[in-house]
Amino acid sequence: VQLQASGGGLVQAGGSLRLSCAGSGLTFSNYAMAWFRQAPGKEREFVAAINWNGGSTYYADSAKGRFTVSRDNAKNTVYLQMNTLKPEDTAVYYCAAKYYSRSSISSTSVTNYDYWGQGTELTVSS
Repeated sequence: VQLQASGGGLVQAGGSLRLSCAGSGLTFSNYAMAWFRQAPGKEREFVAAINWNGGSTYYADSAKGRFTVSRDNAKNTVYLQMNTLKPEDTAVYYCAAKYYSRSSISSTSVTNYDYWGQGTELTVSS
C-alpha cells in the first residue's frame, strides 16, 4: 500500500492551497481517509476525515469553515482544500487510510489508521 501526498508549498497568510493524496495497492473505496498534520516540536494532530464514499466528513475545530476534504474514488485520490490559511497552519501534512468498518471517522486518534503517506510540507508566511 502506498499513499502519495502532494501539493504542499509556501503560501502567504490568507491564501489557499489544495493537497492531494493518491492511493495505490489498496481498494481505495473500502477505506476512510484522513488528513493529519505535525508542526515542528508538536504531536501529530487530526485535521479532517472523509468516509468511504464521501458522504460524511469530520473536521477538527481548527479546520472547520476553512478546509474541505473530498475524494474521487475513480482516481483513488483524496483532497484537502485549504482556504484562509494562517501561519499556525504551517506543518507537514499527512494523509492516512483506515478500513471503513474499523471505527467512525470521528475517531481521530492516529492509532485508528492503518496506512500513512510520507507527508507534504506547508509553510504559511505572515
